[in-house]
Amino acid sequence: MENSCNMDDNHEAVAFKPEGLEQDELIIQQHREIEKEISDSILLIGQKEEFTSLETEYINDPVYLTKVQDLSKKYKCMRRARPDGNCFFRSFAFAYFEYLIDHNEEYKHFKERALKSKDELISCGFTQFTLEDFHDTFMEVVNMIGEGQHEKLYDTFNMQGYSDYVVVYLRLITSGQLQKDADFYKHFIEGDRTVVEFCHQEVEPMFKESDHIHIIALSTALNVGVRVRYMDRGESCEAIAHDFPEGSPVCVHLLYKPGHYDILYSR
Repeated sequence: MENSCNMDDNHEAVAFKPEGLEQDELIIQQHREIEKEISDSILLIGQKEEFTSLETEYINDPVYLTKVQDLSKKYKCMRRARPDGNCFFRSFAFAYFEYLIDHNEEYKHFKERALKSKDELISCGFTQFTLEDFHDTFMEVVNMIGEGQHEKLYDTFNMQGYSDYVVVYLRLITSGQLQKDADFYKHFIEGDRTVVEFCHQEVEPMFKESDHIHIIALSTALNVGVRVRYMDRGESCEAIAHDFPEGSPVCVHLLYKPGHYDILYSR
């Protein structure tokens, strides 16, 4: 097995560690544990918040503060997602499912697509055994949308089991879309990786952060219009909007701050 070694090899490796490296490793481990503790203390999906909380966050940052103030004119409130690398998929899912509660015809169409999605993924090469549990749980949450209870949806998304299974299944749908249209998406992938390698490394695993390619693939696969407002240090006084797929009617609004996505509610 690669990287395997016996007890003597291990001792020899430790003996040649540069002085202070063990202390550095302890500091890094401690830092990661603190980050995890902070992350775990934040709800998977938070309650709605006024933009005053975001203004307070950037009170000493005039560039971002100006953009937040502009956002508050376009959106009535926001909702935070846990910053755990799954924030795009979790924010997208909750925002779209919330939208479907109030749009019955679109809900019926989506439920039909969701039911068919397992067979479509199997046709892309995923095994039924891999998909079964995730699809079943995903459909449980989809069926719940038909009950029309916003509070129940919120509670469900803060139950780790349900919430993470929804995220996993959306990651698989995204991977399936990328592989289905590999000739198109290969131009978005940096380095020497194939689309399949990229999916295995950057799309399917939990806690991997998302970029444009994930958003384009998921929004295309589900035919859902997504508008992302980007907080950056550009000269514009507003958080610039990008729509995915371009030209589609928008029903999900997200805010991107470096490395993180939250949900926006338009006026």
